[in-house]
Amino acid sequence: MSNTSVETVTSTADRIKLGLAVLVVIAGIVGYSVLSAQPMVARIGVFVGSLVIAAVLALLSEPGRRTIGFAQESYNEVKRVSWPTRKETTQMTGIVFAFVAVMGLFMWVLDKGIEWVLYGLLLGWK
Repeated sequence: MSNTSVETVTSTADRIKLGLAVLVVIAGIVGYSVLSAQPMVARIGVFVGSLVIAAVLALLSEPGRRTIGFAQESYNEVKRVSWPTRKETTQMTGIVFAFVAVMGLFMWVLDKGIEWVLYGLLLGWK
């Protein structure tokens, strides 16, 4: 069964841009390693600079534009979410903690019961 809604990079220009972005990141990693005698600020600057350049190259491609559009739509969707109040959040957190404590106690009792049956009754070790 084939999924025809999968979008791939088909443009040669987009492939080149994404390939260059990968190469720039690799160059940043190599630059970080090669500049081991330089101050740490310079090494980190080279690496972060390569990440920024790679991000710009990637965002100039069609998949990059789609990613930006997706991020904008996601942000707009998050703004429409009905977030719980502080009181609701506190109550739900308390319920979760209580459930975890009760389940922990239940599992401990179950474990001790199985231990008693196996070691005490069946094997006679205790």
